Amino acid sequence: MRPTIRRLAPLAALLTGVAVLATLSASNAATTPQPDRRAPAAQGPPGFAKVVFLSHVNDPATTPGFPGDPAFTLSTPFTVPKDGFYLQYVKEGEHTGTHWGAPCHFHTGALCADQLDPADLVRPAVVVDIRAKVRGNVDYQLTVADLTAWEARYGPMPAGAAVIAWTGCDRWWSAKQTGRTYYNCGTGQDGLHQPGFSLAAVRWLVDHHVLGRQGALGTDTFGPDPGTDEEFQESSLVLHRHRLTLENLTGLGQLPPAGAWVVVGGPRNHNGSGSPATIYALVP
Repeated sequence: MRPTIRRLAPLAALLTGVAVLATLSASNAATTPQPDRRAPAAQGPPGFAKVVFLSHVNDPATTPGFPGDPAFTLSTPFTVPKDGFYLQYVKEGEHTGTHWGAPCHFHTGALCADQLDPADLVRPAVVVDIRAKVRGNVDYQLTVADLTAWEARYGPMPAGAAVIAWTGCDRWWSAKQTGRTYYNCGTGQDGLHQPGFSLAAVRWLVDHHVLGRQGALGTDTFGPDPGTDEEFQESSLVLHRHRLTLENLTGLGQLPPAGAWVVVGGPRNHNGSGSPATIYALVP
């Protein structure tokens, strides 16, 4: 049975009123500030207070090139005014600027960048401050005694750590290659001069499983080897299994001796021997 128009009138009035109220409610919602129920912006992942950079900016104007390496250039083939978008062309070797080294950098048949586990690139950090000793000897080699003294003060080093030598040589970072340069740690001495890990110290780290199946050896110089070691024995020993080197770091004063974690970014090139990288630290 069809309802009469008279019976429909009250229902129509009710629906009209609901529509008006809904419109007013929507209008008020649009103009009245609503409470922000989002969580506050995180300063770092849970358990960490902040995230910091440990890498230099990748810039040919400021990045020193290791002798004999391919030249590093940046060009701009596309711009917004001309092409509607902006893009740079980056041309550099895999070990330019702040970078990491994969095992195949030194060993035939060893793992390359695209064969590593993700966890190989996220490691607990151990920072060993040898700046005072470097001031007295730019060719200083970090010793087993330095490592055991660290443990006596801060406790056992975690297994699979990224063990980083803080030398202070990063303050000489510059593309200028004459006189007091990054490659002689500001001394002006001829040839390559920098502090690094002694071979005995690296063997101690391996034997005590600090550098186990995983781990890394890092430094704020052009490599973990002393500048006087032309055979790079320390790097060769480190680059076994999934272990890495972290080179040309900076900003190590932002890290505590223990408790931070290092996160290694950068592309994983096919058959890559490493990569230029943005390296971060998660600081408690």
